[in-house]
Amino acid sequence: MEAFEYASPTSLKDATALLGSSWSDAAILAGGTDLLGMMKDYVVSPKRVVNIKGIKELGGVSKKGNMLRIGATATFDELASNAAVRSDFPAIHKAVMGVASPQVRNMGTAAGDICQRPRCWYYRTGNGLFGTRNGQSLVVNGENQYHAIFGNGPAYFVSPSSLGPALIALGATVKVASGSGTRDIKAEDFFVIPTSDTEREIAIKPNEIVTEILIPTVATKNTTYELREREAMDWPLATASIALTMKGNNIGSARVVLGHVAPKPHVASEAEAFLAGKAFTEDTAEQAGAAAVKGAKPLSKNDYKVQLTKIAVKRALLQAAGKSV
Repeated sequence: MEAFEYASPTSLKDATALLGSSWSDAAILAGGTDLLGMMKDYVVSPKRVVNIKGIKELGGVSKKGNMLRIGATATFDELASNAAVRSDFPAIHKAVMGVASPQVRNMGTAAGDICQRPRCWYYRTGNGLFGTRNGQSLVVNGENQYHAIFGNGPAYFVSPSSLGPALIALGATVKVASGSGTRDIKAEDFFVIPTSDTEREIAIKPNEIVTEILIPTVATKNTTYELREREAMDWPLATASIALTMKGNNIGSARVVLGHVAPKPHVASEAEAFLAGKAFTEDTAEQAGAAAVKGAKPLSKNDYKVQLTKIAVKRALLQAAGKSV
C-alpha cells in the first residue's frame, strides 16, 4: 500500500480536526475489515488514516431515553449479545448474525458497516465506481450475476451494508459530527446513489464522522431475512428487512426494505402500501413479495434475484408473524 500518516486521537474534537476537505485527504479506521483491504489493493490511498477506536464516547450499545443508541465503534459482537437488541430489534440481530465470521463480528463496527464501499469486483479491481473502461460499462454485458436489479445505471453495484435495510425499516437516525458541529441524517437519506466516480454512496462529507445511530423503541414486529448461496463466509444475494405496526390482528403500517438488490437499500413502497390494513396470512405475504419487485430491471445474468427477493419478503413477513419458514 501507499505510505500514509497515522493518527490515533482520543477525543472526537481531535479526530474531526484531522480530517480534510476531500476523501483522499484522510480515511477513518475503526474495525478496518474493509479499509485495510482496499488500501492493500490500491483501490484507495488516503494521505492520513485516523484511528477512532480510542474515542470512548463513540462506543457502546445502550438505551438513551426512548431510543436504542448504537455507538459508531460498537462491534457486531456487541450488537449480537445485547439483550435489548435481541428482544426488541430482531431485524438488527438477524442482520448481525448473518455475518457468519466470528472474526468479522469481533472487529466490524456499526458505522463501518454503513460506510463501507461497494463490493463490486469491477470497482475493486480498479475500474472505477461504475465499472467502466473507455467510457463503456463492463457490468451490463459482463459478469453481473451479483449486481443490482433496481436503480440500474450508471451505478450497478449493490449496497453492501448488512444493517442498512434494518435501520431504514426501524426509522433510525444517524448522527454525524464535524469541526463545525453535529447533524442528524435519517437512515433512509443516509444512503445515496452517486452520479460520478468522485462521489460516495453515503450522505456524509469528507470532514464528518458518524458518532452514533439512534433507533426509536416503538413496538413493532420486525425481522430481517437473508438468502445466500452458502451460510458460511458469503454475502447475501437478497435480503428483506420489515417492521410492522399492528392494529389488532391486522397490519396498521409496514416498512419493507430490500438489501443487496440496488445501489442503496431499496424501499419497497408498493409492498408497504399493499400490506397496510391486511391480515397476516401466507397469501398476503406472497402477494407482498410480488409487489416488492415491481419495477425491477434485472441484468443479463441476475434475473434470479427477482424470485429470491419475492421469497425473502414472504419469509420475512411469515417470520415476523411467528410462523415457520
